[in-house]
Amino acid sequence: MGPAAAVEQLEPLLTIAHIGDFAKIDHHRTIRTGFPEVVYGEGKTPEQIRHIMEVMIRHRKSHSSSSSSSSGGGGGGDGGSSGSVDHAPAVASRICSAKWSHLQHIDGLQYYRDARLAVYHGSAPPAAGSLGTVAVMCAGTSDVAIAEETAVLLELCGAAVERVYDVGVAGIHRLFAALPRVRAAHCAVCIAGMDGAMPSVVAGLVRCPVVAVPTSVGYGAAFGGVAPLLTMLNACAPGVAVVNIDNGFGAAAMAVKILRMRHAAPPEEEP
Repeated sequence: MGPAAAVEQLEPLLTIAHIGDFAKIDHHRTIRTGFPEVVYGEGKTPEQIRHIMEVMIRHRKSHSSSSSSSSGGGGGGDGGSSGSVDHAPAVASRICSAKWSHLQHIDGLQYYRDARLAVYHGSAPPAAGSLGTVAVMCAGTSDVAIAEETAVLLELCGAAVERVYDVGVAGIHRLFAALPRVRAAHCAVCIAGMDGAMPSVVAGLVRCPVVAVPTSVGYGAAFGGVAPLLTMLNACAPGVAVVNIDNGFGAAAMAVKILRMRHAAPPEEEP
């Protein structure tokens, strides 16, 4: 193994921050994948979340100041690039109001209540819309929390978001009226509970890829989102990618990777 290959393999090991005996922060994830590590707030105590976010923010601040001093400052990032860790936001998801009360004193941290996201914005956020446009659609108002989680994460990555809410198939004329806005997007994220039929309908009407998100909204036989999940997996219309139940984060990550392919250079041929 040559020196360059050794450095490539060892570098990720040097960017892990150990926090007590309960967390290991992956500072290198943005560079590797183009999408920052997001702290999943459910199942963690407010104190654990606070410690993790403080370490992530401190890391970004230190790297931001060092990169600014070496480069003479920075500007808005390009949505087509993966960015560096100091430019990436620090994000905690599924933060309820009770947990936010323990986090709100962290300097620079912003709360998106509907999305249940706590966000520290990076030093050079990507220009709005630089990544492309995503239509974030939800079937009913009960799905808005998942839709907002998706939408805000997309905006943090530089996507322009067209919010198309309460357009489920129970009143399908609402969906038809919104089609021009959806067709103008580079990708659509369709979020639905109950029978979960909306993503298949949308995929049969638009050219862009569709990311489907089943939600846990529904009565007994919906089985907490299993029924719409199975509907989406069995979509008759082609071009539908399905993420897990209530996984707005996963939908945003998938859409970001799809949009970044528009900006990516062709892969280099191996010698």
